[in-house]
Amino acid sequence: MSITLAFDVYGTLIDTHGVIEQLKKTLGDGDIDMVKFSMLWRDKQLEYSFRRGLMKRYAPFSVCTREALHYTASTFNVRLTDQQESELLACYAVLPAFNDVGDSLRSLQKAGVNCFAFSNGTAGAVEGLLEHAGIRGYFDGVVSVDPLKTFKPNPEVYHYFIEQTNASIEQAWLISSNPFDVLGALSVGFKSAWVQRSPEARFDPWQLNNIAIEPTITVDGLPSFVNHLLQTKN
Repeated sequence: MSITLAFDVYGTLIDTHGVIEQLKKTLGDGDIDMVKFSMLWRDKQLEYSFRRGLMKRYAPFSVCTREALHYTASTFNVRLTDQQESELLACYAVLPAFNDVGDSLRSLQKAGVNCFAFSNGTAGAVEGLLEHAGIRGYFDGVVSVDPLKTFKPNPEVYHYFIEQTNASIEQAWLISSNPFDVLGALSVGFKSAWVQRSPEARFDPWQLNNIAIEPTITVDGLPSFVNHLLQTKN
């Protein structure tokens, strides 16, 4: 059975810190550290998805994003107008892809590798985001966790990906810059590549039955993963 790749979207293919330019336009330069604002917004977005998944109080990822923005604005003592909030949330639909994404996906498509976008976002949101970034055409499909009403790293979502793509777990790879996502996929039998987008990023120390869990491969960008995959595939 052929290899099937599940690409995380936010933070792996798409640069969530693309919001920084919009933050500068909307909030002005002032005394706010826009990088820290963006990082806290992203961290809380993920935390709220974890909470909702665990509490079984699902709401779409866009709700987690909005609630995380409210928290972040409060932390930085920023009072957002309705227009400012709308501007910032709207930028999540037009975030840019990382520079290495297009060429890497093109190489995989040329090699005949099955590639799917796999995301906490709703299918419509992800489709629009990938289209805007100019990379939708490289994917065989989009798999959203939304129908399950939960989020990564719930084991159910990885099994759902297998069902939706008719893949084999033994031949499936999860490619993500998010350690929690990598660990979730590894825990159900996927191979996984951790994309270390920043030298400062660290992989979580994690054990299962007293055995350390590590990514199948760690790369500093998608080209390194593509080279590894195509060499081993051939």
